[in-house]
Amino acid sequence: MPAPFHLAIPVHDLPSAREFYGDLFGCPEGRSDQEWVDFDFFGHQLVAHVDPSRQAFTAPAHTNKVDGKDVPVPHFGVVLEWQQWHDLATRLQAVNVEFVIAPGIRFAGEIGEQATFFLYDRSGNALEFKAFRDPSRLFAK
Repeated sequence: MPAPFHLAIPVHDLPSAREFYGDLFGCPEGRSDQEWVDFDFFGHQLVAHVDPSRQAFTAPAHTNKVDGKDVPVPHFGVVLEWQQWHDLATRLQAVNVEFVIAPGIRFAGEIGEQATFFLYDRSGNALEFKAFRDPSRLFAK
């Protein structure tokens, strides 16, 4: 695995962040304080920092078309193994998670064929989860 990334994101409160990243996604909690909490986000360090100006939910104002879908900008996420992605998508669908872009395959039959879905956390941060049918094609043109 490549070196883990560190990403700090704004959230409106920590209980909502803990529910979303900890309970829904099963991300183990690391260090925390009254205004921030670390999560093990699929092997990466994701830090939720309370931003008092953040609303409970504010969708990003901008999207870009990717394979005909409106992809929220900005967004972040992880690239999972093919089966791991399918297992996660199935689990989230079973608990009626609201997707921005529902689980599906984009660029089907092309070099960059990938499974992907998008959703927002409770504070309006957009996330993408994807998997490549052929992981060696992650950066292929």
